[in-house]
Amino acid sequence: MTAQTLSFQADVSKLLDIVAHSLYSEKEIFLRELISNSADACDRLRYLAIAEPELIADQPAFKITITVDAKQKSLVVADNGIGMNHDDLVENLGTIARSGSTAFLDKLTGDSKIDVNLIGQFGVGFYSTFMVADKVEVISRKAGEDQAWRWVSEGAGGFTVEQAERDGRGTTVRFKLSKGRGEFLETERLRHIVQTYSDHIALPITIVEAGVEAAEAEAVNQASAIWTRAKSGIKPEQYTEFYRHVSHGFGEPWMTIHAKAEGKIEYTMLLFVPAEQPFDLFHPDRKNRLKLYVKRVFITDDCEDLVPAYLRFLRGVIDSEDLPLNISREILQNNPLLKRIRTAVVKRVLRELEKKAGKKPDEYATFWENFGSLIKEGIYEDSDNRDRLVQLARFRSSTTDGLTTLSDYVGRIKPGQEVIFYITGQDPDSLAKSPQLEGFAAKGIEVLLLADAVDDFWLGVVPEFDGRKFKSVTRGGADLAKIEDAGDGEDASDSAAGDDATNDAEIAVLIAAFKQILEGEVKDVRTSERLTDSPVCLVADEGDLDMHLERLLRAHKQIEAGAPRILEINPGHALITALGKLVKKKGLAGEVEDAARLLLDQARIIEGEPLPDPAGFSRRMAAFMAKGL
Repeated sequence: MTAQTLSFQADVSKLLDIVAHSLYSEKEIFLRELISNSADACDRLRYLAIAEPELIADQPAFKITITVDAKQKSLVVADNGIGMNHDDLVENLGTIARSGSTAFLDKLTGDSKIDVNLIGQFGVGFYSTFMVADKVEVISRKAGEDQAWRWVSEGAGGFTVEQAERDGRGTTVRFKLSKGRGEFLETERLRHIVQTYSDHIALPITIVEAGVEAAEAEAVNQASAIWTRAKSGIKPEQYTEFYRHVSHGFGEPWMTIHAKAEGKIEYTMLLFVPAEQPFDLFHPDRKNRLKLYVKRVFITDDCEDLVPAYLRFLRGVIDSEDLPLNISREILQNNPLLKRIRTAVVKRVLRELEKKAGKKPDEYATFWENFGSLIKEGIYEDSDNRDRLVQLARFRSSTTDGLTTLSDYVGRIKPGQEVIFYITGQDPDSLAKSPQLEGFAAKGIEVLLLADAVDDFWLGVVPEFDGRKFKSVTRGGADLAKIEDAGDGEDASDSAAGDDATNDAEIAVLIAAFKQILEGEVKDVRTSERLTDSPVCLVADEGDLDMHLERLLRAHKQIEAGAPRILEINPGHALITALGKLVKKKGLAGEVEDAARLLLDQARIIEGEPLPDPAGFSRRMAAFMAKGL
């Protein structure tokens, strides 16, 4: 077959340039990545061979061999894993098949210190070979097939694929080291790299000189699954390197959980909580990335029942002693033994998070910033652990710096306050400036600032905490009159400009006029307890959906249209006072109608609502400005 020349997918070309020329200050990482890929290939074949033992009949023992050719200045990394055929080579080495590639590339900043971890997570470690070589050759033969294939590229623009020869299954990566990379021809240097980065690989890794029979070489790594070793014999740096292997990352884990369960069911878990958000954390598939093993044999890294979706930030392995080796993905679904493992793993993870939250709150705050929204997903979805998850939750509020718990909030609650006040939106800073909070701020009342999309949903399944119901400050009456004022704050009626001149009758007439002018556009017009500085705001009626939740549902086409809002006006505001006098003097004059519509549009803008008539708003605003000048 004539060699086929193909172009890299655009995403790969961009990644190749970044990886080869901008990233990885430690060039030795390339060897770790190649060994990791070989180990994964062997793991996958070992699983397939359970059902098809003939796939490994000729070579039942798996291994990884590094061959050094000092004369040719070349390295070869070979394995006898599952191998690749023509289509596999094109897809795995020429394109990025993983979902979310575009979003991933958009996150690249150009700062190598930031981008290196993102690229590692994305699983493009093979391309790191181009950091030390100008040309890379891959010869691979898929298990169960007779034909081998050669993939060759110089890392610029494209690659070729053609038929080749290879003795037995597996993959061989061969490349000549570029100028200045001679250190990687030194056996001791390679041994150090393997023992530093790949000692945890549960396969023998040997290093041989070209021309020397590989069978004579001894493994340079321990070649035992790290999770099977005693914790006392594992160094922190060994945990870190295994974490990097399973996460494709380059940093250190935020937390490590290594435990073995014995009794009615036996399994070992070695789990890591990343120190940063994985790039695909919020992908719609919500898949976990844990690897399931049975008696040290890799089974799958796509078992959705292993842990709930809200713990998908976890990386690591779970190794069962009780599941059958020949278990299929179909049998895994709704498997009672797997459910028991899942329940125990969740409880252990939550227990470790509780310890960290209690003993090291500052460190836990870092976890919460990264993964707090997922814990809130758990509050909504996991009724069995809901109470524990609520206790783990942290919140920003209108009166405190940093994060607070619900228990701490209740401990600071003011006399006369019967509920836990909150406001939902897209950004805590914007929420803190919302007009709906003015009256609460004047009385020193704390309001939770909830800026995660899931907040509107978990609140629906947690009606109260410590006997106090949750209440949105944007829905219904504020009931502020029942709550004692802050000792150092002013009452809204004292601080509002023009109070002495405000006539209740004039305000009543103004409200009646606004109701008539805005009929059909608002549900009601009334005076506000919650406003002290702003003239107006929109709120939802007591029985209606919270405004932010309604916007979310409309955006996702879950509802067509929401209920009309209530327009609240601040009777102490100078503009409202002046409008009250104007209505009393001129009735429904043109400028009163314009003012009513301008104020409604102003309230809509503050709430992030679209204006139904932007041109009319602009015209009325220009007219008002002209009169003022």
